[in-house]
Amino acid sequence: MFQSCFSYKTVDYNNIDTEKKQTLRIQKDDRTKIKGKLVSKDDNKIIISKRGENQTVMQENIEEIRIKKFSIIRTAVGAAGTYAAALVIGAVVFLVLLAS
Repeated sequence: MFQSCFSYKTVDYNNIDTEKKQTLRIQKDDRTKIKGKLVSKDDNKIIISKRGENQTVMQENIEEIRIKKFSIIRTAVGAAGTYAAALVIGAVVFLVLLAS
């Protein structure tokens, strides 16, 4: 459920905030995808860490970059859906108990 509280937003290479150690999803021009935490970025390359190992990706090989963002709307919808499901299950159990 908590995974649905996050979404990925596409960003331009030059607009990545290096002060925040964000989770990135990089799609390279050969269609491979890399996911990890931002370590550093300069004009030519970006370095991300996954499971303690650093991986360098050259800017010219990057097709798309997405940043993991917390989504309050997804969280609220997920919580409301869980609450509604609990109410329905509770009502069904109550009706079954009344009928017997």
